[in-house]
Order: sequence, then structure tokens, then C-alpha cells
Amino acid sequence: MKRQRPFGFFFICCALLSGMSVPASNSFAASTEKAVSSGLFEQDQDSLLVNALWPKFRALPKARRPKVALVLGGGGARGLAHIGVLKILDQQKVPIDLIIGTSVGALIGALYAAGLPVSRIEKMGQEIGWDELVDISAAHLVKLVVAEKLLSTEKIEEYFERNIGDKKFVDLKTAFACVAVDLRTGEKIVMREGSVALAARASATMPGIFRPVPYRHRLLVDGGVVDNVPTDVARFLGADLIVCVNLPVDFSKHTVSNVLTTLTQSLYIQGSVISQERLNLADVVVTPKVEDVSAVELWKSRECIEAGMSAARQSLPDIRRALVTKCFKKWMETENKEQRAKGKEKREKK
Repeated sequence: MKRQRPFGFFFICCALLSGMSVPASNSFAASTEKAVSSGLFEQDQDSLLVNALWPKFRALPKARRPKVALVLGGGGARGLAHIGVLKILDQQKVPIDLIIGTSVGALIGALYAAGLPVSRIEKMGQEIGWDELVDISAAHLVKLVVAEKLLSTEKIEEYFERNIGDKKFVDLKTAFACVAVDLRTGEKIVMREGSVALAARASATMPGIFRPVPYRHRLLVDGGVVDNVPTDVARFLGADLIVCVNLPVDFSKHTVSNVLTTLTQSLYIQGSVISQERLNLADVVVTPKVEDVSAVELWKSRECIEAGMSAARQSLPDIRRALVTKCFKKWMETENKEQRAKGKEKREKK
């Protein structure tokens, strides 16, 4: 026998959208919240209601909805899939209040947070080459092997300054943070102030190949060493709803034939192990199918972007449901708080 959707849930959702006042006793709130979170409703009925409410919920002002964080993980060239995810989220007007990035996730997240249109970021992703980001000329590679002289990532900083200017974190249109590691102490460094270009560069500077980035008496390298999908940072910064883009890889499909591929493979093996625990903190995990792309294959940009778009489309129902449910819970918490405040005020007057 089919379970019927409780009338109370529908009534509360409608009340939330219209601004009506609904009694918010503890037992009432607990029972309706339990009904929402337990999956008590029929899937098709649930989807119907979520889709009907979605346009209203996504248009709510920040104060009346959950704080939504988008976490973009590391993965080298696979990270171009982030562009495809952003493209779909932007088209569907999914609210994004905070972006947290590691490595390539920091690079793409910074561009979006700076206000660049996704169409422009997509074009940049399709045209980018390693020579625009790092000193990878034959002479420098010889020095890396023979003289053990590490390569520079200064070009990343220059590339960013050409495209977004000398922006500071306070100048960004969307709140942004990125993760790096202090090579001297092993500390995870969450960068939230100062130069965006410098921070993004530091977060994407792979150790062992590129020179660490000097920053306030620290030497910073790729954040993927300790936190490849920084959902913990998003939670720490107050996110109520976390959407995480994870970039899987099948290590058995990639040939390890030189210093670059050996170090990148080692870094991402370590990152994938650490990531398992971090993924549990996300409300929705978007997983583009980019396992076959190695970290250095920037020329596969179109394949990665399309994989990101496909994964984002598949995850949209989960994102919508999570946002609607979190909105409902946030509203109930506010209602309960207001009711308790009114009750306290009445008791004090007596």
C-alpha cells in the first residue's frame, strides 16, 4: 500500500514560502523533521514536491536559507571537470555562498569567485597549456633532472593577474578559501586573505617538482598533500549544505614513465586515501567520470568538462532535495527559537 505524504509537511512548506505563521511546538517540529529525514515519502511524490518548491527556495534571501558551500577537489587535468559542474549549477541557479578549493579546485574556484562568467572560464580551460602555467621548457626540465633545480609556478600567478587583476579575497564576488601546506611544519594553511593569485598558485604548487611559494615566513605547496577535498574547511567556515566535487582516478590505467608522472601519481594516491573520510562530511558528492584522464592531460579539457556537466545533471535532484530539506529545518529552528523567546518574554512580564 502506498504511503501518503503527511499533510503537515506540505502545509509547512507552503507556509514557509508565503510567510504564514505555523505553531512550532517541539513535538510538532520533531515529528515533521523526522518525516522529512527518514525518507518516509514516496520517491515520485517527494520529487514532485521538491521540484515545485525549488524555484522558491533557491530565490530565498541568504538569511532565510542555508549557507551553501561548493568544495572543489584536486586532480590536475581532471579538475577541468569542475568547469562543467559550475556550468550546470550556474544554469540551474543553484545558490553558492562559499567556494573552497584545493589545487586545481583552487584555481578554477578562484576564477569563478572573482566573477568571471562560466563561459569564459570554459574557454580558458579549453585553451590552457602547461607552458602558460609553469616553466616547463626543455632547459628547465634538464635543470630539474641534472641540477635538481625545481621549476617555478610564477606563471600561474601572472596568468591570474592577467585574467582577474590583482584581486584580494575581500574583492571577490563569492566568498572563497583555498588550502595549501606549509612544507616546513606540515600544517594545513587555509588562505582567506591577501592576494588571490598568490593563494591559488600556492594551493596548486606540487612538491618535488615546483619551488614552494614563500608566504608570510612560510613555504607553501599543494594542499592536496593533506586535504584534497576540504569539506572540513567548508564546515568550519559555517556551511550548512556542502556540495563536493570529487575527482576519481584509476591509477592502474596511467603509465608512470618519468619524474612528473611518478610524483603526480604518488601525490594523488595519498590524496585519494585521505579523501574518503572528508567525503563523509558532504551532503552531496558530485563524481565526474574522469578516471581515465591523467593529471597531466590538459588536452582532454572537452572530455573533462562534459564529464563534469553530466555528473552535475545527475546530482541535481539530490542537490535540490538537500537544499529544500535544509531550508525547512532552518525555518523550523528559527520558528522554535522565536516561540521560545516569546514564551520567555511572557513569563518575565508576569
